[in-house]
Amino acid sequence: MFLNRIRAATFAEQETKVYKNSNLKTLRATGGCGGNGCISFLSLWSNEFAGPDGGDGGNGGHVIFKANSATKDLINVPPIIRAEDGEKGQNKDCNGKNAPHCIVDVPVGTVVKNANGVVVGDLSSEGIMFVAARGGAGGKGNHFFVTDTEQAPKICEYGAEGEDLEYTLEIKSMAHVGLIGFPNAGKSTLLSAVSRARPKIAPYPFTTLKPHIGMVQYDDYEQIAVADLPGLIPESHKNRGLGIQFLKHAERCTALLYIIDLSLDKPWQYLHTLQYELSQFSKHLLERPQLVIANKIDLPEAEKNLELLKQETDLKVIPVSAKLGTNITQLLQEIRVIYDQNKTDDL
Repeated sequence: MFLNRIRAATFAEQETKVYKNSNLKTLRATGGCGGNGCISFLSLWSNEFAGPDGGDGGNGGHVIFKANSATKDLINVPPIIRAEDGEKGQNKDCNGKNAPHCIVDVPVGTVVKNANGVVVGDLSSEGIMFVAARGGAGGKGNHFFVTDTEQAPKICEYGAEGEDLEYTLEIKSMAHVGLIGFPNAGKSTLLSAVSRARPKIAPYPFTTLKPHIGMVQYDDYEQIAVADLPGLIPESHKNRGLGIQFLKHAERCTALLYIIDLSLDKPWQYLHTLQYELSQFSKHLLERPQLVIANKIDLPEAEKNLELLKQETDLKVIPVSAKLGTNITQLLQEIRVIYDQNKTDDL
């Protein structure tokens, strides 16, 4: 039993580490070179000087990034990507074959930045493609250069080189669901209850200083990423506490779940504060799917506060006890509903 716990903790640590490292990738994209043109002269049994018949070279392949919902991270994106070269031209007017494009699948929500840090592509929905490096054009064979005054040209073109560029890929959507709440509201405890992630849990404020990611696995093998975000305090939009850094983390989550401690006096005021801080940072954040998780329902004073909290908000409220595991199954069902609805809207 003890060994299984060690294995689970090690797996969770690796899972969080891999997800963190796979959110950002710096790479080099090189398009394929075009094929060279051909110098050739046709010789027939009945016509020794039948004329030039050198074919054109094929075009080099492009490097293309494509948004794919089946891809969850950037871990399989290689640091150097090179497309294939086009084939060279042949005699008898045979043109070289164009090289296939090198299409690299990236997660939906990936932002492409150039070497100067400028955003040049936003793959925000399924199927959107970004041409990272264009392939070179194929060179012309000597048949192309035939004119009325030059019937036997002995020239051809080299194939053009493909583009060679550097990019930084960043997943704008850090997680499907972000847990938002005041310090010590129980976010880390809830994350450990719904996933195999093991964030640090302690009774003092700001235990969580950076996001922790946990993967919730369902029976149909669907995986939903849940992020435990650092605690938010009043005037965070003015950069108090973790401030703007926290709010940027929230901006990278598709859905927002407010964690409210029911043991506090007037817990609905904490919910209003959270919503106000998000709206002051970006009014679009409140347009995302939202849900209220009323935590610590196991405490005596929580039941009365729960009814008052439901009267103070139009959002759906799910009472849970992250410590005891109360209503965790219902919460996971609601998270799946939000996830499925958002995926349908994207399509």
